[in-house]
Amino acid sequence: MSASNKKYTTVAELKNLEEGQNTPFESVFLLHQAALKTARNGSEFLSVELGDTTGKFQFVCFADTAVFLFFHETPQGSVVRVQGVTEYYQNRFSPRIQYSEVVPEEEVESQNLLDLLIPSTTENIAEIWTELLDFAQDISHQGLRDTVSQVLSQTEEQFKSSAAAISMHHAYRGGLLEHTVHLCRACKALLPHYPEVDSDLAMCGLILHDAGKILEYEGSRVTQRSRQGILQGHVVLGYRIVRKAALQNKLEPELLERLEHIILSHQGQLEWGAAVLAATPEAVFVSMLDNLDAKMGMVQEALRSTPKGIEFSQYMPGLGGPVLINPVPKGSNKEDLDGEN
Repeated sequence: MSASNKKYTTVAELKNLEEGQNTPFESVFLLHQAALKTARNGSEFLSVELGDTTGKFQFVCFADTAVFLFFHETPQGSVVRVQGVTEYYQNRFSPRIQYSEVVPEEEVESQNLLDLLIPSTTENIAEIWTELLDFAQDISHQGLRDTVSQVLSQTEEQFKSSAAAISMHHAYRGGLLEHTVHLCRACKALLPHYPEVDSDLAMCGLILHDAGKILEYEGSRVTQRSRQGILQGHVVLGYRIVRKAALQNKLEPELLERLEHIILSHQGQLEWGAAVLAATPEAVFVSMLDNLDAKMGMVQEALRSTPKGIEFSQYMPGLGGPVLINPVPKGSNKEDLDGEN
């Protein structure tokens, strides 16, 4: 069966099928990872993750099977065509894959399959990039403004395309830009309530806090950590990027120290990757906003990826539990309630 004749083409369609029906399907997906693991009895198995722009799913395949050998040998980021049967395991969609093959690159290109397989921000990249530049130009302090402008001009293409994470939040193409612009919007809205926070320094810190992620992550199809990302991490990489630009723009020593502190502390907790805990008004402000937008990004992902008719999302590691999907009921008002009495 060719790709154009598939009955179900997306993860969302498969997850929306009625559970327990064991429906046969054929689809094309992007191979995100195939992790080799060992069961308690000593046998090996693969935990495979496939996905497209509508979501991801995982399934298990055991050793000494054709499917195991295929995914064990197929490179991450490959486009694969699979046939299988819909199944669930512990309330998670986990289909039984019966056949798999790599889709030839000429077919990937001719059918523009990557547009259907690589998750991306739903916002207009050009528009939110212009919005980010406007936020940068609104910084009144010249040294901070020039520092931000230099970093953005030197990293424009990477900043536009990079994900903000591999799996936790804004983990898709353009996620870093989307996350940063959301933070700038929140910053503008909240600054009037906190006059003790220096607005220029806070905005500069928010725009640059995750600059190291352009070096931490790599991969045109599947986001993975680079050698630099593994050995140093985005906090250290971002510190170096920002410090270099600030020194070249002759930022005052104490202001540079405070900006560096924002970068080093924005993760919030040492166990979350912060080099130090936030110890200035601006660093606390940036850290808390960053955590807020990261958490809400997880909520938004849960709302997008949960099939229709399901009350709660799957367990969200970054939130410590599932998310209630049903919208807030607003069909009743006081008059309606009075009429029932």
